[in-house]
Formats: sequence, C-alpha cells, structure tokens
Amino acid sequence: MSLLTLENLDARYGQFQALFGINLEVAEGETVSIIGANGAGKSTLLRTICGVLSPAAGSLSFEGVSLGASSSHARLAKGISMVPEGRRMFPSLTVDENLEVGAYSRRKGYWTKAKIYEAFPLLAPLAQRSAAKLSGGEQQAVAIGRALMSNPKLLLLDEVSLGLAPVVVKQVYAAIPIIREQGTTLLVVEQDINQALAVADRFYCLLEGRTSLSGVAADANRDQITEAYFGLASHGKKH
Repeated sequence: MSLLTLENLDARYGQFQALFGINLEVAEGETVSIIGANGAGKSTLLRTICGVLSPAAGSLSFEGVSLGASSSHARLAKGISMVPEGRRMFPSLTVDENLEVGAYSRRKGYWTKAKIYEAFPLLAPLAQRSAAKLSGGEQQAVAIGRALMSNPKLLLLDEVSLGLAPVVVKQVYAAIPIIREQGTTLLVVEQDINQALAVADRFYCLLEGRTSLSGVAADANRDQITEAYFGLASHGKKH
C-alpha cells in the first residue's frame, strides 16, 4: 500500500522555482532515500511534504487522502514527523525535556523515552544534560528521538549525517533498523550516496529540482547515479 504519493509536484520560493513535476511514491514500511547535490531540491521536497512549504502545483496524498493545504501541525497529527537539517535543539532544555517536547502531539505508539534510550544508548547517560552541552552526534540522536516521540507513520530525515564524523554517522544510522522494525516508514535525504543506498529499499536522485534517476537501491548502477547526481544524464531517465 502506498503511504505517500506525490504527483506532478512543483514548489517555489517566491519567483524561484525549486521543484519541477516531482512524482514520488513511498510504500508503507519501506525506506526511500532522496539523493542529490547541494541545491538539488532535497530539503525543499521534505519541507513540502511536512507542510512547511505549500506546493505551487501538483498534489500530495497520505494514506490515500489528499493533504491539501493542511498545516504542518495537522500533518504531524496524521503521523508525518521531520528531523530538520541542523537539528534545531532547544539548547536550554535537557535531553529528557527535548524528548518530551516531541510527545506533545499525544499520538499513541511504541516510542517512549525509555525506548529512545534503548535505540540510542549514547543518550541514556546524558538524560539530564542540557542540549547546548552535547556534541553534534548527540544532538542528532536527540533530534531523531524527539521526532520519534510523536510515534510517526512516516519519518522524514533531512541530512542527518551533515557535519558529523564517519564513526558518529555510523552510530546514528545504527538506529534505523530498530526504527524500521516498529513499522515506521522512512524518507531519508542524504548527500552521501553510499550511506543513502545502504539504508534504502529504493532511491530517487534529484538534479536542479527534477528527478534525474530512480530505482531499487540494491540494483543501483554507480556510474548512472554519478551521472544523474552531477547532471550528466538526461532528465527523467530511469534505472
């Protein structure tokens, strides 16, 4: 069953068009990666899905129902949660308090603070530490945990590896199989092609706001991906 469907989606920032005719489908329970270079439109795509940005044209549906012009709060209540680029902690709050903020939608489900600490064991000893005193990797784990506290059906991850050391990225991504086990569907935006393909069932590559390639992650042809990523392939080509 398709959980999320985008049809001919356009997005703009004023006069600047950032997305052109995006068609995308995410099935319930799968992990889909969105890859592309800086400025490809990846973060814009996630902002449009979670309701921060309204589409200029096209449609979005979630569980077969049009999202229309619903607010980001309404989408959170439906089960769409996002981990934004840059983490956006509440620096004066503790780890525990940041996690509690994520539970304000009161959606029922598997994720509690105890379960977050199980999934991210590096956070358990830091529960009472203020977010301002955390490392980048620790903050990223809190940001993902905070989003999970809303018990989402669809979790949007925006550049969670950005600025982190490889060993820390590995720790953060180690939680993804645990998240998937609980039935959560993931849409992962990532610049790191290898990381994106390692966690995904399928992928879409964006180039200048358009889909330049899509396919099954396990069957991905690295030469084709490189061409699509850097703009050497024709638009709309499929693997």
